[in-house]
Amino acid sequence: MRHPYSIIDAHTHIEGLPDCDWQDPPELMLRLMDEAGIDQAIVMTYCDAPLGHAHYNPLDYVHEAVKKYPERLLGFARLNPGADEAEGLLREAILQRGFRGLKLHPFGYRIPPDDECTLKLLRCAARLNVPALFHCGDEEYTLPLQLERAAQACPETAIIFGHMGGYFHVRDAIAVARRCPNVYLETSATPHVNLIREAIDLLGADRVIYASDGPGCDPTIELKKVEMIGLSEAQRQRIFSANILRLMGVEA
Repeated sequence: MRHPYSIIDAHTHIEGLPDCDWQDPPELMLRLMDEAGIDQAIVMTYCDAPLGHAHYNPLDYVHEAVKKYPERLLGFARLNPGADEAEGLLREAILQRGFRGLKLHPFGYRIPPDDECTLKLLRCAARLNVPALFHCGDEEYTLPLQLERAAQACPETAIIFGHMGGYFHVRDAIAVARRCPNVYLETSATPHVNLIREAIDLLGADRVIYASDGPGCDPTIELKKVEMIGLSEAQRQRIFSANILRLMGVEA
């Protein structure tokens, strides 16, 4: 299936960690992209770097996948900000390895999003001119009102709320984005199609970004979820590609 407009999936996963329950090679994501008619996808692992595994480095895994499929995949560095080397790893990933952004999942490493170590990493992302994608859902440390404190502390950083509040906190995510002009809402995994429409109406199409969270969520279904709300051609171009390209500093 091909679409009359370019589509970038702004949040997907690949993983090759030995003994991990989710073994998701990049080829799985590429097959799902082809089925949905998606041109490119941002990929990241499920685990945070630095991992400390003797035989597996998550940043290496993403880097090799992007090198293998440079026309289809873009890398985000998923990091634990509590690690001493986190800022150095981010700088290396962006400046030397071609990564395009930062991924943070505070529920996994149990650090509040406004902890100074996270704010330090967010400020580094801003200096590197790349966005930071937070998991924003229903779990502790990831609630929109908690993430707001980080967004307010780092107004220079483009912060994407992945899942835009999940199942039960979408209206909070919209409210935070209205208060914080550096916050963008990403559509994956939330079931509230009407609230995606509301977010576009209240924030404008420049502040909403399509993503699937594939392969856990099917990109075809996630795509139809956004398409069914009735977008103009200009809105489609922004939501499906132009917004995330702009945040990554890539010309459309």
